[in-house]
Amino acid sequence: MKSPANVLLLLCALFSLLALACKSGGGPPAYSSAATVLAEPSQVFWGDTHLHTSYSPDAYFFGNETADPDTAYRYAKGFPVVHPYHRAKIQIGTPLDFLVVADHAEMMGVPFRLFRGDQTLTKTKSGRRFIKMMEAGKGQEIFIEFVGAINAGKPYDDLNGDEIRRSVWSDMVGITERHNSPGEFTSFIGWEWTSTPGGKNLHRVVFMPEGGDVASKFIPYSSFDSAKPEDLWTWLDETSSRTGATFTAIPHNANISGGLMFNDVDSEGRPITAEYARTRMKWEQVIEVTQIKGDSETDPILSPNDEFAAFEPFSHAIDAETLGEGVKASVEAGDFARSGLLRGLQVEAEVGVNPYKFGMIGSTDSHTGMSSAEEDNFHGKTAFDSTPENRFDTFLGVKGFGADMSASGMAAVWAEANERGALFDAFRRKEVYATTGPRIRVRLFGGWGFSAKDAKKKDLAQIGYANGVPMGGDLTEAPEGKAPRFLVYAVKDPVGANLDRIQMVKGWLDENGDAQEKIYDIAWSDGRMIGSDGELRPVGNTVDVSTGTYSNAIGDPQLSVVWQDPDFNPDARAFYYLRVLQIPTPRHTLYDAIALEMDPEQTGHPSTIQERAYSSPIWYTP
Repeated sequence: MKSPANVLLLLCALFSLLALACKSGGGPPAYSSAATVLAEPSQVFWGDTHLHTSYSPDAYFFGNETADPDTAYRYAKGFPVVHPYHRAKIQIGTPLDFLVVADHAEMMGVPFRLFRGDQTLTKTKSGRRFIKMMEAGKGQEIFIEFVGAINAGKPYDDLNGDEIRRSVWSDMVGITERHNSPGEFTSFIGWEWTSTPGGKNLHRVVFMPEGGDVASKFIPYSSFDSAKPEDLWTWLDETSSRTGATFTAIPHNANISGGLMFNDVDSEGRPITAEYARTRMKWEQVIEVTQIKGDSETDPILSPNDEFAAFEPFSHAIDAETLGEGVKASVEAGDFARSGLLRGLQVEAEVGVNPYKFGMIGSTDSHTGMSSAEEDNFHGKTAFDSTPENRFDTFLGVKGFGADMSASGMAAVWAEANERGALFDAFRRKEVYATTGPRIRVRLFGGWGFSAKDAKKKDLAQIGYANGVPMGGDLTEAPEGKAPRFLVYAVKDPVGANLDRIQMVKGWLDENGDAQEKIYDIAWSDGRMIGSDGELRPVGNTVDVSTGTYSNAIGDPQLSVVWQDPDFNPDARAFYYLRVLQIPTPRHTLYDAIALEMDPEQTGHPSTIQERAYSSPIWYTP
């Protein structure tokens, strides 16, 4: 029999949980225990939810024949490893806290095993043919045929049976389980669903907080099963009910989706319904906004008044016929996060549910097995473009394809502990944010009663949780005559560059239901003043292009502020997210140019960039 004291504690915990649910406005169920849910996250953990190894067919054919999932986890943990292409010893600058090895579900591990002599594969008709082609030096032809079959959704049946798929998945799960060490390093079981209809990117990374006992009950869903996101969500729902798995799916590279990622219709061309919106938000609470294949926040065509919109653009769409990436990508509203968030407000106004109410993270999408997002320690997207010479060579039909890659990004997670349940809960409640590589520490809280002095207090986070909602949260029912106030701070990467400024990005619907956006400079360094033109002058640039060095003589190591929306309309749906900018630092191509004794102007890229962080939004709903 429970003691009265224990019963009282249990009741208190129950009432606290109910209060938290009311405060957060509901949402998907949490994975972890009540103790974790009740705690206020006090730590930020750094990781990558999108890394490919030699188990991904394209990575294998791109020159990564040896960096398998085990190598990927060892590199992420800080161990020296051997690079799969140039064979030199390499090591990450600062180890990660967590990692998802997300190899493609389509033909996962098949080339890796086939060309290592796995008899299950070598005795098949397709396997024997590919081995003969490889012996004849026709590796590139194998790549074109093999990856072409994957993109066309036409697998080789004798290489894609359940026995083969289950065996590879079992290996992947076993390796992931061995590297999971709660409190020290978290490895999540996951994969990538790689739908590319007509060369348009609809890819999702799927991962789960449960272990191998649950993962062994299914085989990863692939685009061979279906290329439609709606079918993926149905499978996630059915598999979750059958096995107890708690999935999340993360869309990425919206920037090359041909307008499909944040479309105003479903896969059949029908207008988005409330049911579609609810289902999408059940499984896709977070998107990947920045990675190696460019930045997906916004574009100057969509945001012409945003001076920082043209950051690390990636214009290479996939040619559905040649598989090359020399086709220029279009820029459409469905391709970028900001316009997606705006479209979500419009859909919500029509059907009552927002299908694009997502948080934002960064990750790499590296195919080298190395989670590489450091400009001065960047190993490229593919094993081939890991050397300075190859980075400027022709690859996939594009001159300088490797140079076009961005050394990005990172996923930052506010959680109570570095373990699967706590981290996964943060993804589900969207208390996560993106950076393009640097480990900038960012907090955002929204509420109605913050005061200016709160930004300077040591217990800023406690004040934020007590009097508002964190990033990923919702504000409703504006008090009479009040505008929302946001408690904000950002701290530089401990081994990186100072900060230039913090900006608030606001999107809203006007009285006609049209989408609007505005950028506010809300905190900045060096005591600068807003000019008569309403603009903040640039922070300056200390980069020496002859040496690849910079100085923290400009910028500030930390910025904080309480900002109130001066244009608030209590009747207008809106979202708010932070964009934090560093001072200019060298781009990875500048380091290559210096190493090759090459004129930086010849790289075709700027010598310096302003790295950044994007918070998940806070929404206001009348």
